[in-house]
Amino acid sequence: MENVISLEGPVLKVMGELMLLIPLADGGAELMESSRGISEIQGEFLKIVIPEWLAGILQIEEGDLVSVCSDGKLHIRASNPRAVN
Repeated sequence: MENVISLEGPVLKVMGELMLLIPLADGGAELMESSRGISEIQGEFLKIVIPEWLAGILQIEEGDLVSVCSDGKLHIRASNPRAVN
């Protein structure tokens, strides 16, 4: 059985891109395998860019808190989902 990793942090906007910057020392290193292909190492962080279309589906924007967990697959969810109008 795989270990489940769960972290929470803010969505950042850097140079027009929404992203998560997860410190490698605080769990980012453990998320590298499950985020392969959508992440890269940037200094001491695991950087995951969130495409605009995915941000729309997840209903997240800059400053929102998201929960990132991995059970072998990476899952990103809004910590406080917005109400759908």
